[in-house]
Amino acid sequence: MNISFRSILAIALCALTLAACMPMAMFASGSGAAYAGKKSDWGTYVASNEVNALCLSPKLRFLIWEFEGQFGRKVIMSSGYRDNQHNAAAGGADSSYHTKCMAADFYIPGVDKQQLIAFAMHRSSAGGLGCYPGRQFIHVDVRDRPRGYNRPVTFSGC
Repeated sequence: MNISFRSILAIALCALTLAACMPMAMFASGSGAAYAGKKSDWGTYVASNEVNALCLSPKLRFLIWEFEGQFGRKVIMSSGYRDNQHNAAAGGADSSYHTKCMAADFYIPGVDKQQLIAFAMHRSSAGGLGCYPGRQFIHVDVRDRPRGYNRPVTFSGC
């Protein structure tokens, strides 16, 4: 009986968490010229057919929904999950969070990259943040932050 109660409690807690995060993201717009011709992969707009949004971890999905809710527009993912071959071809690190379904590179049409960076800096679920000069997207991952960090681990121009 105790295990069943715990299961019901866990399901209820997950439902409440989803209910708190998802409503704002549900109203995010995916319309306009910037979205024309973009494919939706598992509910996320992707920049090309090579982008895989299937196995994003729940924590990463919640983080993406936070961005969409904040800015009222859907993200367009430039990179999601990568297998080892794709990761190597993209120049990713051997231990890339992209290979663990815990990282995404994305942008939001009409939203300045600096606004995305500032928002990511204040998200407790953002463990890593990459800001590549000359690129319109940012990298976010949901790694555990090192002890004592009150902001994401930053790299590549942040």
